[in-house]
Amino acid sequence: MKIVLKNLTKRFPSRNKKGQDVIAVNNFNFEIPDGQLIGLLGPSGCGKSTTLNLISGLETPTEGRIFFGEEDVTELPPEERGVGLVFQNYALYPHLTVEENIIFPLQNLKGDKKMSREVMHQKAVETAKLVQIDGLMDRKPKELSGGQQQRVAIARALVKIPRVLLLDEPLSNLDARLRLQTREELRRIQRDTGVTTIFVTHDQEEAMSISDLIIVMKDGVVHQIGKPQEVYDNPANLFVAQFLGTPQINVFSGWIRDGKLYIGDEAVLELPEHEDREVWAGIRPEGFIPDENGPFTCNMERVEVMGRDVSVVSNHPQMTGRCIRSIVSSENRFEPDQKKVRFSLKPYKVFLFDRESEERV
Repeated sequence: MKIVLKNLTKRFPSRNKKGQDVIAVNNFNFEIPDGQLIGLLGPSGCGKSTTLNLISGLETPTEGRIFFGEEDVTELPPEERGVGLVFQNYALYPHLTVEENIIFPLQNLKGDKKMSREVMHQKAVETAKLVQIDGLMDRKPKELSGGQQQRVAIARALVKIPRVLLLDEPLSNLDARLRLQTREELRRIQRDTGVTTIFVTHDQEEAMSISDLIIVMKDGVVHQIGKPQEVYDNPANLFVAQFLGTPQINVFSGWIRDGKLYIGDEAVLELPEHEDREVWAGIRPEGFIPDENGPFTCNMERVEVMGRDVSVVSNHPQMTGRCIRSIVSSENRFEPDQKKVRFSLKPYKVFLFDRESEERV
């Protein structure tokens, strides 16, 4: 099911009578392709959950329209939109078994959609097999692990064969190993069902690992839309560059003069096609190459062993963060009492942003 959002805006009235309205979603325009998994990504308070609630019908837009395919669903109540919802807290009924939780949405169907008990049982079993919990049908939620409870919630959302599946931070209550396992399962389930899915998260690694497209939001505004690797490799602005990537991108005060990028007094990169200007220079951690004769000198702090790679932790007078992290091969050797470290830079891992607007230059 294709989803089209046109000029979607949501304002909430200020709690202070004299204050301005809060714009949670600001003029959102996007077409979500049929059958894809979309990651809605951004920091807390950016408007991603509000967007999900608008699509589901739990919130009413202040302005704009929502289309499922060619159908305008803006005024439709949630129960008539054909959406499946999975929340952060699972929202399972503790007194019901796994099977009873899964078939609960089917029991509310009326008219020609009403099902017999046998058909509901069959659908529950089929859906449970899809999420690999068919051996747990007689258990109560308290007898399940966090990952199993999440699968029950997903099965309950899928059993009605929704047109759209909406996931609101569904993995945030799981431990690290379960998060990894469950997000892989989510990707498999989405591919097996082919249902258009929107996955809300503040975890950029989660979103990038399973999404066909990611939408990066901040303060209700969409900052960039694209395939995860494309957005990582070509951030539209400083916010997107800083939000995507672990460790975070290293940002420096820089200047372009005479076709070269200067950080401090050192010309660290040739930029023959750029005009002179002040910039923010972002360098991905993997963009550093240890080089005794390199043009960029940093003050060494320590080396953290990561196995295949090492993280060189250093600092520089022009940096904006607490420290610089450079991810390099463990084949590189550093002296225990080394005070300085010099680098060459990979040009395609260096991004320049306007000092005022923070847009990419």
